Amino acid sequence: MITTRHDGYRLSTDPGLLDLDLVHHWLSTDAFWALGRSREVVEQSVRGSVVFGVYEPGGGQVAFARVVTDHATFAWLCDVYVDRGQRGRGLGTWLAEEVVAHLRPYRLKRVLLSTVDAHEVYAKAGFVPFPDPQKLMVLGGPES
Repeated sequence: MITTRHDGYRLSTDPGLLDLDLVHHWLSTDAFWALGRSREVVEQSVRGSVVFGVYEPGGGQVAFARVVTDHATFAWLCDVYVDRGQRGRGLGTWLAEEVVAHLRPYRLKRVLLSTVDAHEVYAKAGFVPFPDPQKLMVLGGPES
């Protein structure tokens, strides 16, 4: 999947276009949920996921997201990151909307994500708070 926004930003699901050095840098040094994540783990996570890269008109990568899914019932949107210098341009909202559009044909029962401070970004793409959070459980803790 490749789509272009009105201002020339492009989104692609081609993992071959990703700048893995940059994605690893973003996640391991600036994403609080992935600080210290190894390059090997980033590579493995990309191999096991549907990935989304956003590229500026000049070609450089400016955002990343990945989806873990069985393409039948469930998906988890995670590792969403927009370069600090590109924030405030609506790229995060566009990325989330394009992820939702990409998943729509699968008619998944549930698409989840976790966010600390970007609820409004994901709400624009149709996400709502989980109705019964007491039903969710996790194996491991925040340090995992």
